[in-house]
Amino acid sequence: MKALHLARVSLQYNGKTIIDGLDWQIDAGRICSIIGPNGCGKSTLLKAIARQLKPEQGSVVLEGRPLAGFAPRELARHLAMLLQTQVKVPDMTVRRLVGYGRFPHKPVWSQMRREDEEVVDWALSATGTESFAGRKLSALSGGERQRVWIAMALAQQPRVLLLDEPTTYLDVSHQLEIMELVSDINRLHGVTIVMVLHDINHAAAFSDEISVLRNGTLYAHGKPEDTITEATLADVFGVKARIERDPESGRPVCLITGLIGRAGRASVPSMEESRRITLEEAYIH
Repeated sequence: MKALHLARVSLQYNGKTIIDGLDWQIDAGRICSIIGPNGCGKSTLLKAIARQLKPEQGSVVLEGRPLAGFAPRELARHLAMLLQTQVKVPDMTVRRLVGYGRFPHKPVWSQMRREDEEVVDWALSATGTESFAGRKLSALSGGERQRVWIAMALAQQPRVLLLDEPTTYLDVSHQLEIMELVSDINRLHGVTIVMVLHDINHAAAFSDEISVLRNGTLYAHGKPEDTITEATLADVFGVKARIERDPESGRPVCLITGLIGRAGRASVPSMEESRRITLEEAYIH
């Protein structure tokens, strides 16, 4: 079963075409990472899948149904999205924030029911945040806060989870914690994961499939070993790289060695040289 299917989708932002005629799909129960250079349309694509941006052309289909046919609360029961930068909310306890994830499942303005509380317990447990459920958000570290937001998304009980740069602003150890958490959510609970990543090695290590975007089009899509190649990194990112294999998983590991067309680092002129260059340019012009 296809979790998501995009057919000839074109997206615009401020009158500029960002995605042009994209055909893309992912099977249910898979982890797909979207990678590409800045400005290539990664986050824009995620917003279209979440129905935050209406396509100029084409269609987005979620589990066999056109995305436009879902009522808002119904869509929130099928799909959840975690933005790169979270909206500011009043300082509250972790448990209360996670409880907001139950909004699509309970009657409007109703109190939390027993079944809602049980789902919140499950979401806290699944993300390893139950030990600080009573703490305020302001007292959490960056890694803890990111886990809490993921817990809130899980409390929606979505079948598809969209993540926009889930490891942004985190140190290396917390990045790996989040990536392993995402993998566990997929493996243990069958949630389809689509995430935008900048770290190519994270994408290679934790994804079933990788989509590579370049200039608003799909450059490549497939298994990590088929998409993370020296040619891809040169064509899409403009970098020279060496691709090795992880001895345990066999997945590709990318080692960036330089920029295409640049043999070495250019020398930096001294302050006196810079002033002389500036005066010479002023005289010439």
